[in-house]
Amino acid sequence: MSRRRVVNGKNTRGGLKRFTISMQNKLVVLFGIVLLAFVGLGVQLFRINRDNGQTYSMQVLSQQAYENQTIPFKRGKILDSKGTVLADSQLVYNVIVDSKQILQKDVYLEPTLDALESLGVNRNRIKEYITNHASSQYYIALKNLSYQDRKAYLEKVAAGIAQEKEKKIPAAQRKYDNIKGIWFESGYQRFYPHGDLACDVLGFSGSGNVGTGGLEEYYNDTLNGVVGRKYGYLDEGLNMEQTMIEAKDGNNLVLTLDANIQSIVQKCLTRFNDAFQNQYREGLGANNAACIVMDCNNGEVLAMAGTPFFDLNHPSDLAALWGMPKLDENDEPQDGYLTYTDLLTMTEEDKPRYLNALWRNFCISDYYEPGSTAKPFTVAMGLDTGTVSDSDEYYCGGYKMIDGFKIKCHTRDGDGWLTTGEAVEYSCNVALMEMVEKIGKENFTKFQNVYNFGLKTGIDLADEARTDQFVSDATMTDSMLATNSFGQNFDVTMIQMISGFCSLINGGNYYEPHIVKKVTSASGTTLRTIEPRVLKKTVSESTSAHIRDYTVMVVEGHDGTGITARPAGYRIGGKTGTAETLPRGNDEYVVSFIGYAPAENPQVVCYVVVDRANIEEQDNPMYATGIFRNVMEEVLPYLGIYMTEPVTEKESERLASKGLAITYTGDESSDKWEWADDDEEMY
Repeated sequence: MSRRRVVNGKNTRGGLKRFTISMQNKLVVLFGIVLLAFVGLGVQLFRINRDNGQTYSMQVLSQQAYENQTIPFKRGKILDSKGTVLADSQLVYNVIVDSKQILQKDVYLEPTLDALESLGVNRNRIKEYITNHASSQYYIALKNLSYQDRKAYLEKVAAGIAQEKEKKIPAAQRKYDNIKGIWFESGYQRFYPHGDLACDVLGFSGSGNVGTGGLEEYYNDTLNGVVGRKYGYLDEGLNMEQTMIEAKDGNNLVLTLDANIQSIVQKCLTRFNDAFQNQYREGLGANNAACIVMDCNNGEVLAMAGTPFFDLNHPSDLAALWGMPKLDENDEPQDGYLTYTDLLTMTEEDKPRYLNALWRNFCISDYYEPGSTAKPFTVAMGLDTGTVSDSDEYYCGGYKMIDGFKIKCHTRDGDGWLTTGEAVEYSCNVALMEMVEKIGKENFTKFQNVYNFGLKTGIDLADEARTDQFVSDATMTDSMLATNSFGQNFDVTMIQMISGFCSLINGGNYYEPHIVKKVTSASGTTLRTIEPRVLKKTVSESTSAHIRDYTVMVVEGHDGTGITARPAGYRIGGKTGTAETLPRGNDEYVVSFIGYAPAENPQVVCYVVVDRANIEEQDNPMYATGIFRNVMEEVLPYLGIYMTEPVTEKESERLASKGLAITYTGDESSDKWEWADDDEEMY
């Protein structure tokens, strides 16, 4: 029998009882309360969204962001006129360590330390960092790991993981699969494939893509690109979203400089330095030995160099400082030269001072008295003003008295009667003083400005010096005017001299010197071309022709001071210079030679300056003419400028020792130049 129960006076089966009316009413009330609560909450959410919705949305989005990575740009290349890469940037990586991930499990630490050690990270130091900075997720353990080293590491790890899985090694014993918390941050490192080639011209770029000196500094903004960005965040649905803005690489520079000519120049300067190093004192062959080669018909710099050189990949290597002059408290050269002991004991305060001196470009940043290389400029201003003519004659008795001063000629017994051209050939101080008396102070100061002495040339390199404070004005005395006429008591830079001299022998056109030919994009598209720019007319065509004749006499005349500058097989023109440094009477000299070829149709000018050669008697221009000759004997045939003159037996032997061919094809007897070939072998 089934059990029966009585509920509300009725019989029913089971254990349930019906809702009473009271219970139903309570349920309705509860439902109403919940409904009102939801309505109130909805109203409140509406008000919050209306009044503060944007603010809260930004806060939520900022909390959702999980990645913001900078994408580096590649700094532009620097190439020579033939396309040879002189400066480039290579892909490198920083090794980043995530301590937090490494310490998640004990089995991760040792394999990860092994991996870091294989990359070149000091094991003990990185272990100490990881254990002492357990929450760190970003630490640069190693900088500038090469692409090849990173690739080799990743391949080794991948192969190791595959072997461990194949051999079914237990997870806790795996070496490669337990490497955690290492990742690589990409970047670019500047490098210079040819070491010290054109070091003064290029300058260098270090961390942060900031150029120091030369083109790297002058064109810093052009070479630099724009960094990219990689953003990552979780959207409202917790899905990963990424936004990337690609980096824009920097632009390239294509130079007027020719790496082959630059190599020739540096080789010849090095040969000079080796020949005179430690001769009179311990140190380099000269305080400075420098050379510029320029196309005289467009202002393009083909080569520029000055000793000592330094490796652009290691610009702070103190070894390059050996033999340089010591500096006083004002960073000016003083007596004494740096020894290896000085380098080893150099203070941290002194290192930047001496490195800045090493990186300084003598050709554009240093100034000196030009000496007799200024004489063609004085003669040219006389011819152009009509105060001097080609047929004038001057008498030199060895000196001239001006303002009570006895101003001597370099020929103490005097040169006798000289024509205007012979005054340049003999380099006669007295004749030049006679000329400048006729020219006058007003014309002289005017033409100093015309030749651009005292002013910047505008060359596209960092740190060009301005020498206006060293050029005399109209208040100069008669004795100052006299010494100015032959290149004393005013200062110039090498780039000022060669730019002005080019105008003297090219018909009077002063070109703005420049070293960048064009700017191209990262893909090679030409963005800007730097055309030759004539800034002014310095002298007339007829005056320029006279100056060419006079400077050829300097090299070809029996009493010419530039005989030893002649490259075998070529007719050239030029002028020597000798200037005593301050204080007078110290027997220290700057000697120089500026010359051009071919004599009939000038195309290339070469200017050499030797500042205080390492020898007891420094006042011999042969130190400069020897470098000039060696440079031009290789540069001229390289440029396709062939010999027009016979070659002597001695010259033939010299050319053969250098592996240079004789390109002269005439029938003229070679004894024409025998009298000019009696000098000793020069470097």
